[in-house]
Amino acid sequence: MILALSYHEDLHALAVQLAVRARGEEFHVVECDSVSGRPGLSWELAGVLPENGSGSGSGSSAAVLTSEGRTVAPGEAELLWWRRARADQLAMSGVTSGDGEVGAQQVTLVNNDCRGALAGILAASFRGEWISPPEATDRAGDKVYQLWVAQQAGFRVPRTLITQSRDEVVDFAREVGRVIVKPVVGAPGPSLLTQRIDDPLSLPAESFAVCPATYQEYVPGRHHIRLNCFGDRMFAALIETEELDWRPDLRVPIKRWPVPEDLARLVRRTLDRLELPMGVIDLKLTPQGEAVWLEVNPQGQFLFLEPITGEPLTEHFADYLVDTAAKAAGAATPVAVGGGRS
Repeated sequence: MILALSYHEDLHALAVQLAVRARGEEFHVVECDSVSGRPGLSWELAGVLPENGSGSGSGSSAAVLTSEGRTVAPGEAELLWWRRARADQLAMSGVTSGDGEVGAQQVTLVNNDCRGALAGILAASFRGEWISPPEATDRAGDKVYQLWVAQQAGFRVPRTLITQSRDEVVDFAREVGRVIVKPVVGAPGPSLLTQRIDDPLSLPAESFAVCPATYQEYVPGRHHIRLNCFGDRMFAALIETEELDWRPDLRVPIKRWPVPEDLARLVRRTLDRLELPMGVIDLKLTPQGEAVWLEVNPQGQFLFLEPITGEPLTEHFADYLVDTAAKAAGAATPVAVGGGRS
């Protein structure tokens, strides 16, 4: 059995669910934003550890509710696709009480306890393969940390400054030339696009001081790479545009791009150091053809590329999950070893 943790009506999870089930495998989606108001989540820890130590979780029982209303035991799954784990509860949307402050506290309590209970139960009861482990996913989601790891692994990365000081940005621009700015973490909602800063001195120092931002040297070129790494298999798209950020306009030329072997090894080495079995990576090719690391999203979007490039990414990813689950099941199966007396 394969479980996917995501949010309500996530197209990626639903598409992969259909593809995996078409292969005859059991696949269920657990919705992290639909815990409230739908009884089905439970976990019990026995007061005394069983003498034989049997059972997943050593003396505990667990159950989670799938998107289709079925209760399943996480300990019976071979693989857990940790796609999206944080979202506010749909049942709490718009909920308030007479006192706005009390209402906000209640909503926060429900969101926090649903999120914490679900994550804790899965951590305590699931014993299979994580795609990818929660701790590694969170750590790799730190763009500062992943830049450092990519450089240590051998990638060229842009010169980067994170600061709240306009003076430091001015000095940085004098050293590297053209500078771009983007968020360190970002916020829910519409994407904050990468922008150029032509003259830092033309902006008030207070605007820099509000919060840290990421300032980087501009990497020239019009060839952007979106690389999907599923285990040891990689599928990339070449996006041609003069824009800094290609995301707002997908009408530009986009086509399949074969991943060179040396780049594939470098990507796999970087993800291994981040402890990520999979990742969706953004690169930029310099005019000389060198791949520059921009960032990795541990659970990035890939479905949008399928109709554009014709690459069956959903099928590739379903194959990856099924194969990984089979290996995990095989590793968990005791092997009887026969032997005679010597």
